[in-house]
Amino acid sequence: MEIWGGIECTINRVGDRYMDQLEYSGHYDRLSDLDLLAGLGIKKLRYPVLWEKHQPENGQEIDWTSTSQRLSRLLELHVEPIVGLVHHGSGPAYVSIADESFVNGLADYAGKVATEFPWINYYTPVNEPLTTARFCGLYGIWHPHGSSSETFLRILINECKATVLAMQSIRKINPGAMLVQTEDMGRTHSTPALRYQADFENHRRWLSLDLLCGKVGLNHPLYKYLVQNGISEADLEFFLENPCPPDIIGINHYLTSERYIDERLGIYPPHTHGGNGKHQYADVEVVRVGCRKAYGPYRILKEVWNRYKLPIAVTEVHLHCTREEQMRWFNRVLQDARRLGKEQADVRAVTAWALLGSFGWNCLLREECGDYEAGVFDVSSGSPRPTAMSSLILSASVMDVKPRHPLLKQKGWWERDIRILYHKTIPLRSAISKSVGPVLLIVAKSGVMGGTFARLCELRNIPYKLVSREELHLTGGSSPKDLFPETKIWAIVDAIDSQTYSRRYTSSGPDLNIARKSGALAAFAKRHNMKMATFSADLLTEHYVMLQNPDTLMIRTGLFSTSDFNHSQKPLSSKRIQRVSFTSTDVRELVNNTLDLLLDNERGIWHLVNAKQHDLSSPAGADTNIRVYHL
Repeated sequence: MEIWGGIECTINRVGDRYMDQLEYSGHYDRLSDLDLLAGLGIKKLRYPVLWEKHQPENGQEIDWTSTSQRLSRLLELHVEPIVGLVHHGSGPAYVSIADESFVNGLADYAGKVATEFPWINYYTPVNEPLTTARFCGLYGIWHPHGSSSETFLRILINECKATVLAMQSIRKINPGAMLVQTEDMGRTHSTPALRYQADFENHRRWLSLDLLCGKVGLNHPLYKYLVQNGISEADLEFFLENPCPPDIIGINHYLTSERYIDERLGIYPPHTHGGNGKHQYADVEVVRVGCRKAYGPYRILKEVWNRYKLPIAVTEVHLHCTREEQMRWFNRVLQDARRLGKEQADVRAVTAWALLGSFGWNCLLREECGDYEAGVFDVSSGSPRPTAMSSLILSASVMDVKPRHPLLKQKGWWERDIRILYHKTIPLRSAISKSVGPVLLIVAKSGVMGGTFARLCELRNIPYKLVSREELHLTGGSSPKDLFPETKIWAIVDAIDSQTYSRRYTSSGPDLNIARKSGALAAFAKRHNMKMATFSADLLTEHYVMLQNPDTLMIRTGLFSTSDFNHSQKPLSSKRIQRVSFTSTDVRELVNNTLDLLLDNERGIWHLVNAKQHDLSSPAGADTNIRVYHL
């Protein structure tokens, strides 16, 4: 089983505005990105040659120069592209996804791509057609902002017909070209009263693949629904006469893919309320409901295999969360896919998605740019920085082994009681796992910093040991076993309370004793090959620490605030600077981002400040989003 990669490349339309993920990430200006992606050991890369980008004007002569350069570079790097033509888009402005102009236009464009690049063997003409049709035609979120079953179904039929005709055009040039058809795949769970709606949605989730496979005939459970909502028998006959089963079914499964619907509206917040004309009900992620358990990746993939018996790949794996949770989720999907493969299912690959991160999914791509969430690389500085995910992907792809990291032994948040927001029918147990494993040693038993590290480690399921400096008796010959005989340590955080220290420093200058103790701890970490993070109290402490251990992660920041605790992780924003300005920093975000950088194996001096306060013009506490500067 291979490891593939993919970059979030959506070009979607809201009103008259087109929003381009690769423009936001800066990928168009960095050919070198491809070398970094290939360095992960991936065999194939989902890569865009999008219609809206290449032919925005009707009849326009296409300039293939940049795309040719990039695809050729992938060839040189021995990475095979899986080319996408429309990704959550509705086509250029001169076509309508709700009529035949989209169908014929995409087929024509696909032929042009195949003519220019006849060696390309893998195509995804339309990414996630069912999901795109729902967002464009049922929920009114993306252009053309439809909100009816008729519009939804018309868009879906057009997307699937365009896929068939696109592959016909491509195969005239390259008869061996293969269709990798992606679709978001989940499952709907419900109360007994809404079982009928859940059954309907669980039939609907197969509709794009059933159409392409020529399975939607008179006996299909949704045949009547299709015809009653404006789909003609001729439309359906087209797919029976022109079946185009995927050569590989690409399954995109997220923690949000499985839903729970419940008519008891009072339990849920208003933004979750909806209905079907017969019942009003809330629609939430099943992972957030205490009275139901999600199927999970293994059971979903097995359903797909049992239904189609066609080769499967997981074509998107990504989680917007803290770094260790991103690693745990990828590992969970990888192990589930491998498990199914051992049961004789034809599982070809698992795909690390959003390699360069993504923008705006917090608002469903309705606003330009939007919040950034890091992927395998963090591009918030303007250039890609590898995160802890990169070594995880490399170990899985190049060495084909089970990824190993101390924190992979702990359960992800979706497997713990902290997942539950609704129907808390069982007592919530401790968030921290009881399993034995290496710990993070936090040196700061008292003070704001030590307490915040401990609390966030519990929330993030990072086993830790909290000690004071007085409990450490470091000598030149000290070993971790001497200090903690029953505990294995993988990293150390010297969490000196810089707020308290800075007040002392202001009146009396640097404390040589503290600087020496910090330096001794850094030397101890280096001797025993442990990661180390600490906080700059002053330049003297920095000197002692970096002299003893240049691989230390040294965090510079200003005085921090401790406003009401908020568990949400805000995205990083980064850039290199020559000048440092110290500002008020929110301690929870400071600690969260320090832990992420430690997991990313970063080292050297980093400056963390509030994103909207780095010019000192905003009042303290006005924003808790951390901006990261690597010096």
